[in-house]
Amino acid sequence: MMKKASLLVLAFLALTLPAACQSTNKENKKTEAEAQANVTPVEVPSENGYEKAYFASGCFWCVEAIYESVKGVKESISGYSGGHTENPTYESSNTGRTGHAEAVEIIYDPEVVTFATLVDVYFGSQNITQVNGQGPDRGSQYRSIIFYQNDSQKEIIDRKIATLEKELGEGKVAAQVLPFQKFWIAEGYHQNYEKNNPGNPYIQNVSIPRLQRFQKKFPELLKEDAAH
Repeated sequence: MMKKASLLVLAFLALTLPAACQSTNKENKKTEAEAQANVTPVEVPSENGYEKAYFASGCFWCVEAIYESVKGVKESISGYSGGHTENPTYESSNTGRTGHAEAVEIIYDPEVVTFATLVDVYFGSQNITQVNGQGPDRGSQYRSIIFYQNDSQKEIIDRKIATLEKELGEGKVAAQVLPFQKFWIAEGYHQNYEKNNPGNPYIQNVSIPRLQRFQKKFPELLKEDAAH
């Protein structure tokens, strides 16, 4: 009788422990996200009249190319942000365990393009309802995050999301809104990847079509050389 009872207990544990572990993992991720959201944002000082903004929206190859086509953007740099580990790499971030997402650093002239316009570019160049990814790229490393450095930027982001959710329904915008902490520049071969690798199948089938959809939607925002 004791043996049968022990077997029943073991069977019960085998069924319940995986669910308990999954629940714990979800709670840990929720706690981590809440902790990130409650930290004080780091404000990056302007340099030679240029300011910096930070966005994550799927593969950084795609996002880098989109922002570099926008008037007033001096440079777009691929990297990692939003996680909890130091010195993330492409390999480590792809495990999904670093908390980092592929992100871009936008260096822009605020006299030509405003942060609010960069936010419009951000939401206007992605599937804003897709959770943990964009298009075929799936996983937390491809999740959408929009970073703010001060209260003014957060207000701009919050207003934009409120407007979008009036159209879509509350809770439909998938992007996290996080206080900026640090940006880690990605490996050199990732920089200007779309421009340097036009024949790459991913670039041909995913990145270029995404760029073209954005350009068709916002022709008034494009640099002259990007409009042709």
